[in-house]
Amino acid sequence: MPATEYNPFARRESHSNQSIWVYKTLTVLSWLLVFITSIYYTFHTPDWHGHRHERHSVWDVNRARVTPFSLNSLICSLYWLFLYITQVGYVWTLFSSNADNVAAAAGVGSHFIFNNLLQFAFIMLFVRGHFVWAEIVTIINFFNLSSLYFRHNTVSRIIHIPVTSGPLAWTFVALYWNGAIMVGSDALAARIIANIAIWGILVYGAFFLIAFKDYTMGFALSVLSAALGVGQFFTKAFALQWIFAFTIMAILFILTLLVAIPGVFGKELSFRGSHPVGEDQERAPLLNDS
Repeated sequence: MPATEYNPFARRESHSNQSIWVYKTLTVLSWLLVFITSIYYTFHTPDWHGHRHERHSVWDVNRARVTPFSLNSLICSLYWLFLYITQVGYVWTLFSSNADNVAAAAGVGSHFIFNNLLQFAFIMLFVRGHFVWAEIVTIINFFNLSSLYFRHNTVSRIIHIPVTSGPLAWTFVALYWNGAIMVGSDALAARIIANIAIWGILVYGAFFLIAFKDYTMGFALSVLSAALGVGQFFTKAFALQWIFAFTIMAILFILTLLVAIPGVFGKELSFRGSHPVGEDQERAPLLNDS
């Protein structure tokens, strides 16, 4: 029996009825797990035996440990609320009567389930002050979602946004956010390094906009850059970090419009809305150059 039979992340041409039901069950359960956990720890402090000062809600950590990558809680919360709502649409696709839609949704199911489990682990570690382990989990998820992106970058937007581009953009920014908390320094040297490192967000977003013409990544990263800019402005108004963040936001947003607007005026893009992905599309880049 080939090794791919045992690899849940292997690409498959078809899925058995049994595997589809496994995907449905695990997708719903893992999504509920991370959704309930994130909502709970947005407003509550973990209850366990340990040092009280190391236990906070998610955004209490963000406020208590000020870094050059502290984020605005409102914008980030709205970002995740949008993601959770669109992920309901993805889950619903798994229960569609259209076999092609179900196959496309199941094709990314293993990565989505793994992402949910890693997000759950990140939250549980983050609110308890285990930032090194939280960073390791985030790095693992970054590779998980990157693998998903490059192997399944032709799926429809109803799947791509909630499963791939939205979580991947957040995970990239979370590497900075949690990493800065992990280092725990707000000294001048750390600020200078942060002033340089922040431009990685622009480079990362521009890569997807230029190489894949993926305006969903551009828009997601511009929103998260805005969250960083607002967070830094109210943290330290007389600093370069918020200026850089808003500059990156503006550049990414303009580049996103330059990629997205041609489609509005009839220029055909290979993103097919909510239509299923055919075999020809599977071999094509995310967005056509034509």
